Amino acid sequence: MTETTVKMNVRRISPTTSVVDIEGDVNGFVENELMQAYAEASSPQGGTVTRNIVLNFSGLEYMNSSGIGLLVTLLIRVNRQGQRMLAYGLSEHYQHIFELTRLTDAIGIYGTEDEVLAAAENG
Repeated sequence: MTETTVKMNVRRISPTTSVVDIEGDVNGFVENELMQAYAEASSPQGGTVTRNIVLNFSGLEYMNSSGIGLLVTLLIRVNRQGQRMLAYGLSEHYQHIFELTRLTDAIGIYGTEDEVLAAAENG
């Protein structure tokens, strides 16, 4: 059995926005952690539905094609729930990969947490 090398922390920023801090490697072995973090991030607070799921990639060390596939799976779930996925903290390398795979067409990519939270609250 392969050991997972990722840690995900969920922060509720507002009643409608949650941030998932990702630290470590995102690969095919982290599906359970990613989906549990999404479930926690999506849970209604005070009857208010979470509209914005923000992924913080500042602590990302490595992501392979299986990890990209998991993000696509998560994106499908987010879209089915009428939510938006946003992200920040991607290195230049991963920004380029997101552009090549056209994930930037579906996920709002921002440079900083302040930028993404302003977009989340105004969008």
